[in-house]
Amino acid sequence: MKRFAFTLLELVFVIIVIGILAVLAMPNFRGNPLQTAAEQVASHIRYTQHLAMVDDIFNPNDPTWWQTRWQIQFENAAPNPGKMYVIYRNLNKDTNENDNEIARDPHTRQLMRGADKDIAIPPFKYMDNLLISKKYGITNVIFSAGCNASGPTSNRIGFDNLGRPYTRSNSAISPYANLMTVDCNITLVHPDGNAIITVSPETGHVSLN
Repeated sequence: MKRFAFTLLELVFVIIVIGILAVLAMPNFRGNPLQTAAEQVASHIRYTQHLAMVDDIFNPNDPTWWQTRWQIQFENAAPNPGKMYVIYRNLNKDTNENDNEIARDPHTRQLMRGADKDIAIPPFKYMDNLLISKKYGITNVIFSAGCNASGPTSNRIGFDNLGRPYTRSNSAISPYANLMTVDCNITLVHPDGNAIITVSPETGHVSLN
């Protein structure tokens, strides 16, 4: 009875072929920075919504309590060029975030604000991956008209305890003022193309286009 077996040369050849096929099928370990940035931003918008839904901010002694809702805000990354973002609850009702207002990453406990750890004074307490221009090469963040994109507070989205999205939360004159009524499209601009993140009205559903 004949037995069939690989010779050593054939075995080496098979291993080489398998290696070549594996390399061809393997995703690029460097990844797509635009896609990574878009997925991260979308995830953090969802996390902002989660914080709003689990945090009961109603205060009968505060006549404008709704202005302290959890929100995600995009800013110029001074002193760096480009863009960053921050997740915070606007306790003092201004247009800026303070450390005691900023959300903490549930895993690292870092403050969820973009910053450059290369120039920060240690210990570094913020998150460098939220500095999306330096981390991922994002050159601009553009809000559509559905985000009420006009004025100094148009670069943010807030959520209420039902998860509904609001535009320009800081300037709302009543609890349901600035409730989002149409899709808000957030465009991340990158040299390799654009990615669009859509926040839907009423549900606050976040999707990538």
